[in-house]
Amino acid sequence: QHLPGSTLIFWVFQVIRGYAKTLREGKSRMIPQLQNFLNINADLEKTVGTIDLCFGHNDLLAGNFIDDGRRLWLIDWDYAGFNSPLFDLANLASNNEFPEILEQELLEMYFEQTISADLWKRYFAMKCASLLREAMWSMVSEIHSTLDFDYVKYTTGNLERFENTFAKFKKF
Repeated sequence: QHLPGSTLIFWVFQVIRGYAKTLREGKSRMIPQLQNFLNINADLEKTVGTIDLCFGHNDLLAGNFIDDGRRLWLIDWDYAGFNSPLFDLANLASNNEFPEILEQELLEMYFEQTISADLWKRYFAMKCASLLREAMWSMVSEIHSTLDFDYVKYTTGNLERFENTFAKFKKF
């Protein structure tokens, strides 16, 4: 009711598939790992399963929050679109490195209930997808960005965070 015109859907799993295509076409140094990333992506998407659709920001980095002393502002709506609330929650937690206890509290506050094992697993799958997307975004940036920034280092750090989180996910 409050959004005029059409809006996008931000489906992280499709974004990852798109990044893989861009990386292949750009002859990325990461090509040997792409099929593994895509297989993981498919497993994560299957685990997330059916979703409730809501409008999300989809880029909840600390730098996108501004506190002017009176209000808290959320800026940079470039990735905004319909999505699962699990993505924004997982993205917020992973981007800002929340401890697990805070993640559980976040989910309990959002869903207003104790978190089931199934919801926790689905959330964790989305958290893995958020981290994989960030790593693959960095891989694409290695090829296409003109900014003076060490994207190889950023990719390495994000892949490490993804791999650590994915190792925890596999224990479910």
